[in-house]
Amino acid sequence: MLCPFCGHLESKVVNSRQSPKGDAIRRRRECLSCSHRFTTFEMVEKLPVMVVKRDGKRQSFDRQKITNGLLRACEKRPVSMEEIERIVQQVEKNVYNNMEKEISSLKIGEMILKKLREIDEVAYVRFASVYRQFRDVSEFSHEVKVLMQTE
Repeated sequence: MLCPFCGHLESKVVNSRQSPKGDAIRRRRECLSCSHRFTTFEMVEKLPVMVVKRDGKRQSFDRQKITNGLLRACEKRPVSMEEIERIVQQVEKNVYNNMEKEISSLKIGEMILKKLREIDEVAYVRFASVYRQFRDVSEFSHEVKVLMQTE
């Protein structure tokens, strides 16, 4: 394993344990050259799922994009990182359990919106405004009215 500090290729495993969710193995390693310690994670390689964007382009599923979008929507809101990570994990699980090689970005967006709505309504409207590409205030207002009616 390549040392992130000095680039040396050899290290020894100091400690191994299963991650709390059971989906990875966490290993503490020590570089045999510089003696710095670092952590690696070993997990099962998943088959790639392609996301079909609105314009028809395809790209591989990237959980970091979901995380980034949620972080923007939840900025300055009382939503913990644990809740954001839970949403990302649930969406990722749904995408991979779907057993299809392609999924629409629209389906992913709807999954995220459903989860966000349960956690924080302001974050929900923020995410919806970008995801649904609101063009003006009336579309934003309409979404808020729909949200208020369903409570």
